[in-house]
Amino acid sequence: MIMDALLTDVSSGYNFSSDDNQAMVAQMARDFAEKNIRPHVMEWDESQTFPVELFKQLGELGMMGVLVPEEYGGSGFGYFEYVTVISEIAKVCGSIGLSVAAHNSLCTGHILAFGNEEQKKRWLPKLATAEWIGAWGLTEANTGSDALHMSTTAVPDGDYYVVNGSKNWITHGKSGNIAVVMVRTGEKGDSHGISALVIEKGTPGFTHGKKENKLGMRASETTELVFDNCRVPKENLLGIEGQGFTQAMSVLDSGRISIAALSLGIAKGAFQAALTYSKERKQFGQPISNFQGISFKLADMATEIEAAELLIMQAADLKNRHLPVTKQSAMAKYYASEVAVRTATEAVQIFGGYGYTKDFPVEKFYRDAKLCTIGEGTSEIQKIVISREILR
Repeated sequence: MIMDALLTDVSSGYNFSSDDNQAMVAQMARDFAEKNIRPHVMEWDESQTFPVELFKQLGELGMMGVLVPEEYGGSGFGYFEYVTVISEIAKVCGSIGLSVAAHNSLCTGHILAFGNEEQKKRWLPKLATAEWIGAWGLTEANTGSDALHMSTTAVPDGDYYVVNGSKNWITHGKSGNIAVVMVRTGEKGDSHGISALVIEKGTPGFTHGKKENKLGMRASETTELVFDNCRVPKENLLGIEGQGFTQAMSVLDSGRISIAALSLGIAKGAFQAALTYSKERKQFGQPISNFQGISFKLADMATEIEAAELLIMQAADLKNRHLPVTKQSAMAKYYASEVAVRTATEAVQIFGGYGYTKDFPVEKFYRDAKLCTIGEGTSEIQKIVISREILR
């Protein structure tokens, strides 16, 4: 992979430090986004186009398998590099950043964390290179935060499970080639009554439902998953029966770092646009950045962005060291997502009337940012997680 070539030089015997890795990954992601994403941002947004071929290109560069070990076709990086990839792409387009995050942390991350060796060898190389796009299914229409009462069932039948039900708000639900799906194998409300199954596209009885028409993140595809007597081989069970809920909570701990990084990128993109505009826009014979009303907004935005980044990197460091991360990832996700919304709101304010039009970039940051406070656990859920952790 190109990413591999950037990071190793066997002949010299030189080993790049993590900072070197981050700098090179950042430059690569930045260059890719400017060349291949920025020219199409509004086109994809307006048409709600999910650009599958773009993700194949990202896969060739190793950005769709950032955390996957090289033995399974991935880049073998840690969370610092992963946060860098997501945030750099999200600076340009939150939709593309969201899809990269969902593919890496949810579907791929779940198989990487809980799959057996045979399962990893079977699915990870296709996911890490984006030959296959991954989806992940937990939420249902009537069980958002209340996942323990999900209705999708998996009933044993010989060497198969027969799956019936549906999932909604699924990123890549239509275009994805494979999905990790949480199903009920026990009683409702029992944390040991949920299991995780890997279901491949083309499996009879596995289809997608309607595509959501969203406020923001419109180039990141969101649909229902539908299961109608879908027969899934028992060998596709991740871990053992009844572990699915525990696995999902662990995956979400990691995924919240992804959404925090996504939020950080959106905030940085909105801030940079507002900063540049404030220096160029003149009123009363001077740049509006000279006015305290604007400069104080910029000061608040810059301070909150740096604070969010420190929280994210703290969580990433804990993940890299295989330490508990529940509290820190929830804090990072909660704070960074709220910062993204505030920053995008203030960016629109700085642009004034122009900020309310699609001719300027901040209205899209404004629309995209809000999802960050909802997806992978709302801000309210993050506060529940944080309070439980600090009150232990």
